[in-house]
Amino acid sequence: MKILSIETSCDETAVAVLEVSGKKEPRFRVRQNVLASQIETHRPFGGVVPHLAAREHAKNLPILTKEVLKREPKVDLITATKGPGLLPALVVGVTFAKMLAATSQRPIVGVNHLEGHIYSNWLERRAQSLKAKSAKLKAVKFPALCLIVSGGHTQLILMKNHGAYELLGETRDDAAGEAFDKVARMLRLGYPGGPEISRFAKKGNPDAIAFPRPMMHTKDFEFSFSGLKSAVR
Repeated sequence: MKILSIETSCDETAVAVLEVSGKKEPRFRVRQNVLASQIETHRPFGGVVPHLAAREHAKNLPILTKEVLKREPKVDLITATKGPGLLPALVVGVTFAKMLAATSQRPIVGVNHLEGHIYSNWLERRAQSLKAKSAKLKAVKFPALCLIVSGGHTQLILMKNHGAYELLGETRDDAAGEAFDKVARMLRLGYPGGPEISRFAKKGNPDAIAFPRPMMHTKDFEFSFSGLKSAVR
């Protein structure tokens, strides 16, 4: 089976074709994978502007999809990120995928991109490289404790089985990646904030300033990063 996948949850437009084989031991091969970055579009604002992200997705999706389908014209299924993410950006991707599914008469499936973060941990690549084009899904032992840390989400999840999740805790304010971008904007370091802060941190003294570690002694599994922003000020 060949799957055409569309991702527009935030500030990058991605279109890929994945070939899947095997039921008991699924194997995956990336046939095509193209991406359009929006870093230069959002750099002047120090963060992602939702309506600009949606505009760029609308511009990039037809171009990338045409490029991918020219190389892999036969696909059996269409998938698109349905959430979570920036609503205007998600709407563009899902609408485009529905239109594509209708015109090609192919089934469509919505995908939670946080599940993608989780399952990527169990992809065993044939080559010891992040750029390896083929992989198989390793057997998963349940229950599994999953930590998701990204630009828009910081969550601790108990995975009881495939598709069975319990949210144990999440950030009460900013996600970890969001805090990086906001701190970088405060310090005028540039965008995206994470790489810029890391670059400057390598040149600094890790013991010069003692930053707070929020929520360390609470009896729950929640996170908070707004205090770190205040400490930077």
